[in-house]
Amino acid sequence: MEETIKIFIYIHAFFGGLGLITGMGSIMVKKGSKPHKKMGKLFSIGMITSSLISIPISWLPNHENIFLFLIGLFTVYLVISGNQILTFKSKSKLQAKPVDKIISGSMLLISALMTLYGAYGISSGNMGYMLFIFFGGFGLSLTIRDFVFYKNFTKTNNGWLSNHIGKMVGAFIASITAFIVAGLGIGNLIAWIVPSVLGTIYIIYWRRKLKTKAVVSLPKS
Repeated sequence: MEETIKIFIYIHAFFGGLGLITGMGSIMVKKGSKPHKKMGKLFSIGMITSSLISIPISWLPNHENIFLFLIGLFTVYLVISGNQILTFKSKSKLQAKPVDKIISGSMLLISALMTLYGAYGISSGNMGYMLFIFFGGFGLSLTIRDFVFYKNFTKTNNGWLSNHIGKMVGAFIASITAFIVAGLGIGNLIAWIVPSVLGTIYIIYWRRKLKTKAVVSLPKS
């Protein structure tokens, strides 16, 4: 059994490494270019495969890792949602479809359960449950924003692109954090904060840049 688990861990590490490399590459090249799209697809395949393998492994005896489990769930959601949001670029798509709401609704429910479970654990005096509060609150924030986007979506803005960049960079941040904390075994505060801070700065930069483009492109009255 242990040998089988090790094989899956190696596969998890391989696809995780593929995701890290192609994720960095897709950030560095021009957005929308062929290299960006190709590396984006490889990033998605790598991160989803790696995360789907890590989720069950993180519950197995001698491999229990609640952080890896939570980061795996969020990575899957971020990558799937980040790719699905690209469908809003299509001129034929005028509103959110059931699949969009199912993706966001599923994560909303999971996040709510995480938050409640974390609150229950903390009320019992175990501060280790704070991870559930952190990830649950983060998930609630993201999914609520999804539904706000679905409700207010129009073809006159590039909100879909801002959403896509935010989700995919978020997945990249999660993968880097998981590699540092779980892979390298560095669990200090800096390991948690630095990837998130740098990723957030990058997301804010692109959102401001997209807002500027949207303002410039508005027709003059």
